[in-house]
Amino acid sequence: MLLQTQVWAFLLLQEASPIGWDPRSLWAQMGVPAKLVVILLFIMSAWSIGVMIDRLLAYSAARKQSRAFAPAVAGALKEGKLDEAIKIADRYKKSHLAKVVVAGLQEFQAHQMSPEISGDDIEASQRALERAEAIVHAELKRGISGLATIGSTAPFVGLFGTVVGIINAFKGISTEKSTGLGAVAGGISEALVTTAIGLFVAIPAVWMFNYFTGKIEAFDVEMSNSSSELIDYFLKRSQRAAAKR
Repeated sequence: MLLQTQVWAFLLLQEASPIGWDPRSLWAQMGVPAKLVVILLFIMSAWSIGVMIDRLLAYSAARKQSRAFAPAVAGALKEGKLDEAIKIADRYKKSHLAKVVVAGLQEFQAHQMSPEISGDDIEASQRALERAEAIVHAELKRGISGLATIGSTAPFVGLFGTVVGIINAFKGISTEKSTGLGAVAGGISEALVTTAIGLFVAIPAVWMFNYFTGKIEAFDVEMSNSSSELIDYFLKRSQRAAAKR
């Protein structure tokens, strides 16, 4: 392997004609399969960037609104104002906590119309909270699986371009009847460029997928804690109502 590397280095130094790395000339030298690979990689990159921007904005808004929503709804619930708590939740449309809490509040308020709040009513509110958690979790994950797919497949797409470039390099050797670097420079350049673009697309996608996964897990914990606290509130409220009767 070392000997082969030295031979290629010697050929590179001995090559008379300089190898240009101008993007336009390199694009012109590429074959149709390699061009399709590059176009596909750029489409994947554009899509992943769009998902990254969308998720960053969504998570930032969810975090910001949830921080404002939590103390406001806690104050309303402490005073026993369910209607006010629901109105507060409706004002924070992008908060993941508000989307979950309002589902439980609405379900509990519907059963509160009856003279007695049973354990089944509390369980119904809990199921409403669980359904809301599942829906919000799916909303938070929108597009994230695509980042994982791009992160895992982009290097292989680039590798396909690499294989095509190597094939073109050998074709150059057979066509020009020469083993000099000039005969294979175009194919090797094509192969290296597609590999580099594949890695350029995959690495940020993997990084952001892991980052977003951690964010979603944190949001899930917050929603679970809020649901648990709300159920505790419903139990205490129903117990106080029963004691007054």
